[in-house]
Amino acid sequence: MIDIADINLPEVLAEVRAAFALYEDALVHNKVEILDALFWNSPHTLRYGATENLYGYEAIAAFRAARPSQGLMRDLLRVEITTYGRDCATAHCEFRREGSARTGRQSQTWMRTAQGWRVVAAHVSLLD
Repeated sequence: MIDIADINLPEVLAEVRAAFALYEDALVHNKVEILDALFWNSPHTLRYGATENLYGYEAIAAFRAARPSQGLMRDLLRVEITTYGRDCATAHCEFRREGSARTGRQSQTWMRTAQGWRVVAAHVSLLD
């Protein structure tokens, strides 16, 4: 059980914010190797995208490798990160791609592993 005092411990929150910032930079600059490294290398990892459902690390890595590298820049409109104890966190953001009027949403569940913070589940969707 997590005590309410363990929500958003400052040092843990700083770690997850840094991991999220690394992910965001890698995403908009198409640094596929960093994106791959930030996802948990497990068949249990999943990513629901705007047009695809990906189950397992291998499927996510294959998607990243095949994805076009243009049109990735975006503005973050809002970011909410919450940590739960020392080993689990969620990150949610609203974004807008350059040249688009649509708002996107991204949710991630992060877990501390022996290799550091890793995304274990992600969801991306666009509002009409």
